[in-house]
Amino acid sequence: MHERVELLKLRGEAVIDFSIAISHFPAPAPVRAAVRAALDEPLLPYTAVGGLPALRDMLAAKLRRENHIDAQAHHVIVTNGAKQALYQSLYVMTDPGDTVIVLRPHWPAYVATAQLLGLHIVLADQPDVVDAAFLDALPVAKVLMLNNPHNPTGKVYTPAELGAIRAWLRARGSACIVDESYEKLVFDGEHHSLAACPDWETLGITTIFSASQSYAMMGWRAGFACAPAVWIKAMEALQGPITAAVPALTQAAAAAAFAIGAVPELLADYRARRDLVVGLFAPVPWIAMAAPASGPYLWGDVSALTVDTVAFAETLIDDYRVAIMPGEALGCPGFIRIGYIADDEATLRRGVAAIIALGDRWAAAGAAH
Repeated sequence: MHERVELLKLRGEAVIDFSIAISHFPAPAPVRAAVRAALDEPLLPYTAVGGLPALRDMLAAKLRRENHIDAQAHHVIVTNGAKQALYQSLYVMTDPGDTVIVLRPHWPAYVATAQLLGLHIVLADQPDVVDAAFLDALPVAKVLMLNNPHNPTGKVYTPAELGAIRAWLRARGSACIVDESYEKLVFDGEHHSLAACPDWETLGITTIFSASQSYAMMGWRAGFACAPAVWIKAMEALQGPITAAVPALTQAAAAAAFAIGAVPELLADYRARRDLVVGLFAPVPWIAMAAPASGPYLWGDVSALTVDTVAFAETLIDDYRVAIMPGEALGCPGFIRIGYIADDEATLRRGVAAIIALGDRWAAAGAAH
């Protein structure tokens, strides 16, 4: 959908893009300053495949300080965004045919990556509360994949839920990949890392981080993974022939970004936008949308209107030039995902008005039929 938006824009058409989250914020000033300083250096050499030693040391210190994960530099690999970290983690943790559990709705890359690696994918509907009863009903699996904070629902796992997951991993002998890319985008509650426990390495927990959304650095492709040391060595061996090290400029940007911590002004702006859009949809009878506890997306239940949200999304971009992500792409027909952080407020309001106009049109046509 985002590619279609780009093609329409190349033709000179005005399109509002809610299909992915593209922040209207610039990258933080320290990030831009760090890159400018790196450009003044006479050389930008290749680095070690897993990242500059100083950067890996710094990221390990960040994990200990902010996430309470007992990590050292040899537990960290710097990657080209979260997707490379995901692919390489899943590659070294599984063999073709192994079962991986993905909770639905899901970031599309989880399923696509597992398909590329020939894995058996079990989709399970994520409950409001993850507890022992839910976990015990899951099948035997090599890897459980989690997203905390969650894309697209904005769910933030509680300490009790994380404790139940750790107990399940110990009992089952399953490993876990948890994507914590939105750790700094929490509006309500507090983010806790699954690997914040003494036996995280024994349990086989890999944690993925990205600067893309937390620091408005979508195009920088700056991410990293924290994993048991033996898996990190395997991921380095894999990354070497694929891309080698992350570009030196991106590593400079990553060092500056992950040293910042949270970005309060960005979070306050997103919270205000979240509340605005949820308020605009509140009186609309055919959509149910709760204010998410985190993240750059809104997740709307339109099943009262239609479960064919692919058709809804196609009509919306064809007739109104507004792009959204249909729920089918995330495993849940009858829902739509809205990336609400792009452009200015006036554009945001126009896009929401177009979604409501199409929905009202469909609702009227359904009532007449």
